[in-house]
Amino acid sequence: MQGIGLLGLVAAADALPHIDGDLPAWIPDLRDPAANLRALARMTASLEERDVPWWYNGTIFGVLPGEHPRPLVRFEGMELYWLRHLPGGEYELMGNTVTFFRDVRTNGFLATFDNPYTQQRNTVPAATQGGGPGRGFNYSTRGIRFTPLIDKLPEEPLVLDWSFVRDRVWLHNYTRYPPGMPPPRWQQQSMHASLNDFRKDRLASIPVVFASTVFMPWLKWMDMGERPGHLVWHASGAKLRSIDDLPREYRARAEKEYPQLLSANPAQQRAIPGSMN
Repeated sequence: MQGIGLLGLVAAADALPHIDGDLPAWIPDLRDPAANLRALARMTASLEERDVPWWYNGTIFGVLPGEHPRPLVRFEGMELYWLRHLPGGEYELMGNTVTFFRDVRTNGFLATFDNPYTQQRNTVPAATQGGGPGRGFNYSTRGIRFTPLIDKLPEEPLVLDWSFVRDRVWLHNYTRYPPGMPPPRWQQQSMHASLNDFRKDRLASIPVVFASTVFMPWLKWMDMGERPGHLVWHASGAKLRSIDDLPREYRARAEKEYPQLLSANPAQQRAIPGSMN
């Protein structure tokens, strides 16, 4: 730790969580860094080491300079998390992703895409990603850092953005992408839960719904070359009790094409080549 006196006080104040609305009674003390981290873990996954799936859908918009955003494709997917306990009260968030693309008009699964920017027909693969221990994100009171690069990334206090009103609580958060990935890359997410569930300290995993906006470069399969512009993904979804809650059509395809990604249990994991671009 550095500094005492005024400098130390300013640093400590900056490290406190951001709280909007009136702080209700009978909730964890979010000023305590360990309680703040624990609340994040309960919202994001589960304090129990088990599979925690999220299902989502949404629309991807193309953005060119000087033009209005254009809806290009819809998507439907699952992120499957496993929160591994580490020494010292830390966690490693590991997981798999399986996303399928759908037609904007018919909502049918896409095998090809008629690109309005290039006038070419593109083959559409699924977007998948996965990995086991040592390939996730380290969650601690010193911030969230990509595990493979943890020794190269600076420690930062875990400052979260909580909001409370009526019988609801929500968390604004953003994704820390590993350094070195080409811009633009940013995900801003809001996770919503009931205050009653948030207060139940014995509840290892809080039921949550979410919405997020993601800024990313063109997908590789769109073959956009050096054209200026980027994509904006808008998604919403919910944490599920298990993969049994997945919609039937989505689950059937995922089980057929990517059965190895339907669990994030580190005892069963191997590295899965990423194809999110």
